[in-house]
Amino acid sequence: MSSPREGYVLHSYGPDRYVKHVVASVHTLRRHDPDRPVALFCPQHHRDLLERRGLDAHFDVLEDLPREHRSIVGFKHHLHRFKAFERSLFVDADIVWCRNPDPLWRQFAAFPFTATGLQNADHFFGGPKGLGVVADVLLGRRRRTLRRLGLTRLPRVQAGVIYAQDEACTREVDEAAAAFLERVDETHFRSRLDEGRSEETCEWSLALAMSKLDLHVFPWLQGRNSPQLDYIDSLTTHDPDFQEVSYRLYTNRFVYSLRGISSTRLRSALLGLAESLPGVGEYMELTPYALHFGWLHQKHAFQQFAERTWSRLVAERTHPRQVTSPNPSSASAE
Repeated sequence: MSSPREGYVLHSYGPDRYVKHVVASVHTLRRHDPDRPVALFCPQHHRDLLERRGLDAHFDVLEDLPREHRSIVGFKHHLHRFKAFERSLFVDADIVWCRNPDPLWRQFAAFPFTATGLQNADHFFGGPKGLGVVADVLLGRRRRTLRRLGLTRLPRVQAGVIYAQDEACTREVDEAAAAFLERVDETHFRSRLDEGRSEETCEWSLALAMSKLDLHVFPWLQGRNSPQLDYIDSLTTHDPDFQEVSYRLYTNRFVYSLRGISSTRLRSALLGLAESLPGVGEYMELTPYALHFGWLHQKHAFQQFAERTWSRLVAERTHPRQVTSPNPSSASAE
């Protein structure tokens, strides 16, 4: 049995549908990892719902998420406060698990703290998403930001999967990330609040903190060893319950980046064009460890799955499935 010192940490807040997402994600996790404990930090109304429906048993640790931590940065800039296990894997709720994660745990064990991402961020990371990025590049704003902050590199952090082992290191990352966020006006980074979003991002500040502390970013694109891959409907083949999943991963990073195009028709056309070019459109078919439903235009499939899973689990608690006993004559014949 796996060591109980290793475990998963999730959080939820807001409308009740978000705790349903947590339950659906943990349900898929238990198909592949039945042993490691799971902790959930959530407000009281989420806990009440879980207990009322008899689904609180999905969690080995069920604790309150204080009001001041019910936001992206409120939680992910304070991971040291929610590190429920000696080796904690903080994972988002909009993740479907597809493979046994044991190999990932063995790799994560080498690090005091790491997050999935890339060693070198693209210019859109933390910056404008449109043509405004051209001005950032031409004016060298990223370079000025790093020089002003005393850094030499900007990694790309995808905060959906974060591993924390060393207590002191985790606290250092949290404190450094919070301090960098306070200095946003000295950087080229754009506040997501200025884009009309309801919450600030934690990712560029965590990336700066990991750069400052010289911490390794765990590469999220490693072929069959990729810790998580973005769910894209045109790249993913699966049954309704995600029990069988096949993913098309393009080996050319630029071609794979086309997955972010929201128009299915345009995305398919560009990928088809890439496949017609020698060496450009090559890909592999694989089953990822986890599918992350991070793109807004791709969340519908997960939301439907979460609602179906919640309804089924609640129904099974209310009306347990009958276990058919073996035929006596068959048993005696054996």
